[in-house]
Amino acid sequence: MSYPSLPKMLRTLIATPSISSVSPQWDQSNSGVIETLADWCRDAGFRVEILEIPGRPGKYNLIASAGSGPEGLVLSGHTDTVPFDEDKWSGDPFTLRERDGRWYGLGSADMKGFFAVVLEAIRALDLADLKQPLILLATADEESSMCGARALLEAQRRLGRHAVIGEPTGLKPVRMHKGIAMEAIRVTGASGHSSNPALGANALEGMHRVMAALMEWRRDLQARYRNPLFEVEVPTLNLGHIHGGDNPNRICGECELHFDIRPLPGMSLDALRDELDRRLATCLEGSGLRLQRTPLFEGIPAMETAATAQIVQTAERLTGATAESVAFGTEGPFLNALGMETVILGPGSIDQAHQPDEYLALDQLEPAMRIIRELVRRFCL
Repeated sequence: MSYPSLPKMLRTLIATPSISSVSPQWDQSNSGVIETLADWCRDAGFRVEILEIPGRPGKYNLIASAGSGPEGLVLSGHTDTVPFDEDKWSGDPFTLRERDGRWYGLGSADMKGFFAVVLEAIRALDLADLKQPLILLATADEESSMCGARALLEAQRRLGRHAVIGEPTGLKPVRMHKGIAMEAIRVTGASGHSSNPALGANALEGMHRVMAALMEWRRDLQARYRNPLFEVEVPTLNLGHIHGGDNPNRICGECELHFDIRPLPGMSLDALRDELDRRLATCLEGSGLRLQRTPLFEGIPAMETAATAQIVQTAERLTGATAESVAFGTEGPFLNALGMETVILGPGSIDQAHQPDEYLALDQLEPAMRIIRELVRRFCL
């Protein structure tokens, strides 16, 4: 197999910018990373498909597959990185640097390093020996819209039965995470001179009612839902941003609140939004104020893969660790919705993700490759 060595692969991937962001001034295409991975996968003997994301120019998914059959193993990762604060890095974020037993670079842990580790792990594998398919999946925009994973789900693209997403977990398996929704509530009233409240309708006072209703709803949700397998075992609701009015002597005519909800597995985002709308429907009755709720993004569902799933139990045996739960979101719920059983498992630490001087510890590389080879042997050979 003629593709580059592990360090050269990671150096090339990190040197290829692929930032995704909801802010257009930061957002970039991931085509360079996809084309590079496609070349290496062809060299490794995979059949390669590059899929443009509908409605997202410059954004692509890659599906590299070998073997055939109804089961198989999917090794999945995202090709994008987050934006960065260049002045807080000790060196160029796009140049791989080795120091103190670590590889530094943007995306080294989260999660370009996983692709290089996978390709190195299977270098000696003869793909003609596969009894079940092996699929390498590379997606777009996990860090922003998750449009890559959503496109696969919308197309009902069948890939395999067992899936590993190589997010940085310190090589400990994860089978559950909370979901997240971010919402905006806008209260609109009428401005006027503050000397006479009857001259207007105060949106800030209306938002006070809304916030009280949200906090009451939070108490109700936390009384109804609980999962002791999570560090924070209840769903959370955080009031994160508020803006309203323009001057102390003017009745506030408009106020907007942003908040997030992090539901547990088993809690539907759509059902939560419906319940929230019912709660807020009567909140401002008789006030002369109007209320509008708008999702700030589509949201990420919570994920749970059964503890009895083969991929979970195999990952636990290979790592010697019981599968955990985490608070951060992944593409796992989308893969599960496609009929896979998914575990999150990869080298590196989530504590390094999205941080200046992001790094991947070198002592994670050999254990990660051993786990990948064993997973391929168990599910494909």
